[in-house]
Amino acid sequence: MTARVLRAAGRTATPWKNGGGVTREIAAYPEGAPMDAFDWRVSLAEVTEDGPFSAFPGVDRILTVVEGAGMDLMVDGEHHIVDEPYWPHDFPGDPETGGTLLGGPVVNLNVMCRRGRTSAAVAVVRGTVRLSAPPGGAVLAVALEDGAVLDGTELELDRYDALLTRDAAAGVLRTHGWALLVTLSEG
Repeated sequence: MTARVLRAAGRTATPWKNGGGVTREIAAYPEGAPMDAFDWRVSLAEVTEDGPFSAFPGVDRILTVVEGAGMDLMVDGEHHIVDEPYWPHDFPGDPETGGTLLGGPVVNLNVMCRRGRTSAAVAVVRGTVRLSAPPGGAVLAVALEDGAVLDGTELELDRYDALLTRDAAAGVLRTHGWALLVTLSEG
């Protein structure tokens, strides 16, 4: 198996596109692509106050609250209450979007895909998970709690560490807690 371990400790906090918070990129493709040219991007965002989201025309987004009480997302004038931890919520990045915190700061795991080039499926899992990337795609597993182990290795993932692979038969991840699995496909 060819997999890349992406440690949480090595991530740099960078300001949001609109300057309203910080994000820590977990992975993106192509690697190093600017914000207007990625095919896909996965990151953790720390939200400490109410405010607008950055617009991402032509991008589909999936937001999963991983810490905190959640948010009231206002997407194109429509309320979306995102108050269940580990419950992925998808919305387009084109329309005006704002967030109101429901009970203090949150940390969101964000998946963004350039429409027409990449699509994503997000699942929050626990236990034994077979890692399998689709043809031409990738799979990213993010440990939401300490103690995920890649079967047959001594590789252990701590909280927010990730494993990225393009292999169709990448192996089995055994979690002692929750993990988020992002399957990225072409088109």
